[in-house]
Amino acid sequence: MENLDQGTREELTPKEFARLNSLPFTDNLLLSRALTHRSYLNEHPEALEDNERLEFLGDAVLDFLVGAWLYNHFPEMSEGDLTRLRSALVRTEQLAAFAKQIQLGRVMRLGRGEAESGGRGRPALLCGTFEALVGALYLDAGLDAVRDFIEPMLKPAAERILAEHAEQDPKSLLQEWVQSQGYGPPVYRTVATQGPEHDKTFEVEVLVNGQPFGRGTGRRKQAAAKSAASTALQTLGIN
Repeated sequence: MENLDQGTREELTPKEFARLNSLPFTDNLLLSRALTHRSYLNEHPEALEDNERLEFLGDAVLDFLVGAWLYNHFPEMSEGDLTRLRSALVRTEQLAAFAKQIQLGRVMRLGRGEAESGGRGRPALLCGTFEALVGALYLDAGLDAVRDFIEPMLKPAAERILAEHAEQDPKSLLQEWVQSQGYGPPVYRTVATQGPEHDKTFEVEVLVNGQPFGRGTGRRKQAAAKSAASTALQTLGIN
């Protein structure tokens, strides 16, 4: 991936972004669609489609490729451990980290309100756009192109996750700690929701012994709860 002077301007064009990350797109309209959030579509009727269907496809492609990569690179790992590691590699926070690594926030097409409220750095939006980008790359250039794009990011991420034991379910880890302290079970409550009915982002707070210890966001309540548990573990110095 070539370097680009980030001091020139904040945003990138789709073509610059593709060149920066060596993405072999031939269909620029497909690439633009992958980068188009629904909020942009609402303000620009000339943009015919948002990236939600591509996000669905990219999610499936990532599950397969990450699973295949783990199977080949960790031949001694059990099925359960492979499943947990795959979940850690495709969870919202990790895909958002991949998105930041390739500067995806600089090229996302967002509505003005979404952009001004910090959408370019929001994990749920970064994750969804990353999945859409993968879906578009699969349609444009095939599975091998997606594999070439994603696999260099997987090895360092997997090594970090294993070193930090981050593949373990944070809700289970928090539950074990709470029980060891003689407290009641953690309580998860939804404190905020954003977005339309079909594209909601949830914010969940976890209470330990009646006190708030962490918050997390996700496109599903379960994902947001896991993120909240991870934050709580960090607050408690356990993770």
